[in-house]
Amino acid sequence: MSNFAFIYKEQMRRITILLFLVTNFCFSQQTVDVAELTLKIGANSTEELFYGFAAGDQLLFSFEEINGKELKEIEIVGYPETVKYRDYSISKLETKSIRVNATGVYIFRFKNSNLLQGKTCKVKIQRIPANESLASFNTAVSWETRPDTTWNTITKNAIISYDTLYTPRTRKVLMKDEKLEEILLDKNQRVHSRLGKKGKNKSNIYFTLPEDESNSLESKKVIAWAYWVGVGKESNQAWQKNREIIAKVVQSVAGFVLSPLGALASGTITSLILPKMGKEVIYALADEKNGKLFSENSDYKTIDNGNGVAGYQRFIDTDLLHGKYYIVLTNDNFLQSIDVNIKVSAIIEHKKYNMETYNEMKINPTYGLKKITEPQIELKKIPVIR
Repeated sequence: MSNFAFIYKEQMRRITILLFLVTNFCFSQQTVDVAELTLKIGANSTEELFYGFAAGDQLLFSFEEINGKELKEIEIVGYPETVKYRDYSISKLETKSIRVNATGVYIFRFKNSNLLQGKTCKVKIQRIPANESLASFNTAVSWETRPDTTWNTITKNAIISYDTLYTPRTRKVLMKDEKLEEILLDKNQRVHSRLGKKGKNKSNIYFTLPEDESNSLESKKVIAWAYWVGVGKESNQAWQKNREIIAKVVQSVAGFVLSPLGALASGTITSLILPKMGKEVIYALADEKNGKLFSENSDYKTIDNGNGVAGYQRFIDTDLLHGKYYIVLTNDNFLQSIDVNIKVSAIIEHKKYNMETYNEMKINPTYGLKKITEPQIELKKIPVIR
């Protein structure tokens, strides 16, 4: 390469470097206006301005009170509380330059302590970006509501331990709960015809429901009962069919041995087979008072009644689960006497208890002074760069 060519190349390299340095120097001096305004600060009040700045910016701030009066205090604070500049009793500030280390919001705070007079100030805020890409940085600030959690440590009376105390107790425990059928009546009764023995076409049979038994560890009581009235062999055949059904189906459902009438009384079944043909009887169920009135051929009231070859009824009403009752029969046939089968079954509930000893556990807290850190959450509006 000739000396001329070498010299030309070296000169061009130096020119390029010089142009680069000049360009950067020129940009480095580029100033971007952020705000230029007249600010009125009322008597004994404070005004604040919020602007965003990018990392590397040079923040430029100028201030003047137009009447030459002093302002109590001026602050420039990096949000939330990093003071970058503060001055007192100031009426004019040519230019204050502050280096911005991190992108964030800056607060410009003006305090007027005069109790009577307001102040009018001219304020100019500029920035010199660190590079060309930050020249269009948006300095506007918006406000967002965000939760702010602070932790307060307080001393208060609180649980510091627990003591466990066992106290011997006794309690009644159910050991047996069973239901049993008790057959109270199973009897055939002859009822003469109207032309037979004089006044013998009527008959009655009474029965008494078991009394309730109860003490601290055992109880027995009637919870339901039922009766059956049937005439002759036809009703006996129907009864036998009912027994066969009970033997095949009902025992596994009820959980204890039952007659057809016991199954009806316990609610295990809801109906019984009745004969369709045969001699009929007029029957009724009455309490003790009205049963005696029937025997005296006086007017009487019935609890239940019917007329047919057979009939039945179930009772669970509490008022009818104790006492003495009469089944009264009348044969309306002029010539033929009838044999009536009467059955009564009650369901007895038997409960048996034992007394057992156990330890009742009680946990008692012990209190004392304790330092506790509690969160306190507040919703705060904070300035953010858009």
